[in-house]
Amino acid sequence: MKKELPHFKIGSAYGGTQEWCPTYWMNIGGCAAITACDCSIYFELYKNLHGLYPYDINAITQADYVDFAYVMEPYLKPRESGIDRLDIYIDGFSQFFSNHSAPDITLEPWEGTNNLEATKDIIIQQIDNGWPIPCLTLLHQHPAMEDYVWHWYIINGYEQFDSTLVVKTVTYGTWRWFDLATLWDTGKSPKGGLILFS
Repeated sequence: MKKELPHFKIGSAYGGTQEWCPTYWMNIGGCAAITACDCSIYFELYKNLHGLYPYDINAITQADYVDFAYVMEPYLKPRESGIDRLDIYIDGFSQFFSNHSAPDITLEPWEGTNNLEATKDIIIQQIDNGWPIPCLTLLHQHPAMEDYVWHWYIINGYEQFDSTLVVKTVTYGTWRWFDLATLWDTGKSPKGGLILFS
């Protein structure tokens, strides 16, 4: 069983990337805001919500996307410790929705301490219902996760192989598949987690 949500491209990039942002803090720590930008554009394109993206949704350019990242910045402002808790993300993004004509979207936390099997089920449920999933990884023991340490990214697809679930992650303008067991078992504390939309 395999399911991938549609996404958008900006030139050759799959979604946006904080690397386009010219200011120091957004460039090194804007990952939460970037996931929120990508999700907002997704909601405009595929969930029939309006008023979230203030530019031409049918011709998304890098310049407009960067401007949008700075619209999002006050809600998910980079900071020295990062947006390192799910509640900070939920509070900021919920305020953005409230201020941009989408107060009915709700966000709930799925803590990184939840077990793998329950997490598999919730990811399948969210993707099947057409919701991308912002994901926070803090510390991680596996070398393959090096680029995802203290980082927000999006899960927007899955494929099931018997008892194994692989998930499609989106960050830095590209995508990659991971075994969820590897991604979820960080071997470290504190844990991150998922944001669930409804």
